[in-house]
Amino acid sequence: MINCTVGSMLDSVAEKFSDREAVKYNDRPYCRTWSEFRDECDRAAKGLLAIGIKKGDHVAIWATNVPEWLITLFAAAKIGAVLVTVNTNYKKVELEYLLQQSDTKVLVMIGGFKGNDYIQTINGLCPTLKTSKPGHLSEPDFPFLKTVIYVGEEIVPGTLPFNDLYRLGESIDDIEYHKIEESLDPQDVINMQYTSGTTGFPKGVMLTHYNILNNGKGIGDCMKFTENDKLCITVPLFHCFGLVLGVMACLTHATSIVPVEYFRPTLVMKAIDEEKCTAVHGVPTMFIAMLEHQDFPKYNFSTLRTGIMAGSPCPEKVMRRVMDEMGMHEITITYGETEASPACTMTKTDDPLEARISTVGKLMPYVEGKIIDPETGKTQPLNVPGEFCARGYNIMKGYYKMPEETAKAIDSDGWLHSGDIVAVDGNGYYRITGRIKDMIIRGGENIYPKEIEEFLYTNPAIQDVQVIGVPSEEYGEEIMACVILKKGAHLTEDEVRDFVGANLARHKIPKYVKFMDSFPITASGKIKKYKLREMAAKEVAALGEEEVHKKNKIIKKFSSRRHCIYGKNFIIVQ
Repeated sequence: MINCTVGSMLDSVAEKFSDREAVKYNDRPYCRTWSEFRDECDRAAKGLLAIGIKKGDHVAIWATNVPEWLITLFAAAKIGAVLVTVNTNYKKVELEYLLQQSDTKVLVMIGGFKGNDYIQTINGLCPTLKTSKPGHLSEPDFPFLKTVIYVGEEIVPGTLPFNDLYRLGESIDDIEYHKIEESLDPQDVINMQYTSGTTGFPKGVMLTHYNILNNGKGIGDCMKFTENDKLCITVPLFHCFGLVLGVMACLTHATSIVPVEYFRPTLVMKAIDEEKCTAVHGVPTMFIAMLEHQDFPKYNFSTLRTGIMAGSPCPEKVMRRVMDEMGMHEITITYGETEASPACTMTKTDDPLEARISTVGKLMPYVEGKIIDPETGKTQPLNVPGEFCARGYNIMKGYYKMPEETAKAIDSDGWLHSGDIVAVDGNGYYRITGRIKDMIIRGGENIYPKEIEEFLYTNPAIQDVQVIGVPSEEYGEEIMACVILKKGAHLTEDEVRDFVGANLARHKIPKYVKFMDSFPITASGKIKKYKLREMAAKEVAALGEEEVHKKNKIIKKFSSRRHCIYGKNFIIVQ
């Protein structure tokens, strides 16, 4: 086991592999060796000290996978600050809650992402920012927030340019800086990632240096990473997928990091080709997007051998295509949750093909697992599904300022209860069969219905609402909102979607909206969500069959034409 801090690990790798490539972007002039990257992080860390950040202070980052994201991660780690990761899709309501609940002191941010104007959002939350001196923000609603650091070329009033951190850090004495770094403990919290819960309120998962370093080490071991490997990170760094399965797995093996700012099929394929990547991570929809892209044949994937497909159920067909067409014959699958740093199980590169395709692997080293009857708590026999529970070094310290929620998640014996229905066979391979929780997994994003329900309840036209997941070939699951309107009220499906989209992240917008007069209930008055899911699944399947029938009629009608171009949602007749 690794018993050091993330900062110390970076120092060790930089000393041993000083001239080897650490971070290389394919779409911008950013390339650093391990020693160069360490030095850059040290300068930024001193800058954070210069603006008053101390051990235990919370530094939030709201950005895509830009170089400054990685620099902020390690800079904060080197001085004992806690990095609070912010989903790039967050909008005003979600950001407000996170900044308040996390007691964030510094917010590092870019200008925006995919039409989401971050500058406008922060100015809306902090009206005095524009007239404040950088580092002297004073907003009653955010008593801890003092500094907004801006990553970008333009001047944003009230913010501190990120590059100014390097200049400000020059005032910090090296001896004092190293004393701070040496005083840190591997069991200190380094990272907080927010995950929604059944209460509807996101919870800050507290992870330590020890948690994420050792989980990253185990993950890299399963993929047989070395200093000769190059990992293309296509998934967001604000997820454990990017931060731990990606960055920490690379750090602990001196593997080169090739980040992509955000997923675009052509950019990822170009990076793999030109940088000669040996591994790539992604959720199934990302791999499908590359495989189905018209330019796929133009790129060379001959250097690829491994990577991780995770985040949502991995279709066997996609796994086989990735192996056959992208050369990733050693591809792996990981299972876990943020509260477990995140990996609990994982397949290995030399596991039998069938195991790597149909299971989520065996328990990670030093992680205990058990399958229990959700009702009785008794351990289930082999091959009998039950709730998966995990215990070990990887389990979070708890939810920030939520002791009751922590106690619900981790029992008195230290077992983390996943809420997932899993079975284990005689060879120790785990198979996921379902979920106890209502969580919806859409394209790798964990979505909790209660959060969307609570927000929809604020619409004056809505009397009651239930949000459920329905099957989707493309994303694994899609969101359906089952809505009961107040008497005399009127809403359209688009109006419901627009209401959610204007206030919550894009991936939380329901694809389907069903207006109902009542919900199926139990004798005690509880809503039978499983009945709603059964109904919805049938209706969505029927919609799919209807679309296929319509398409076939069109095909038959124009079958005599010489040139027909067929797409998933279109037919062009020439």
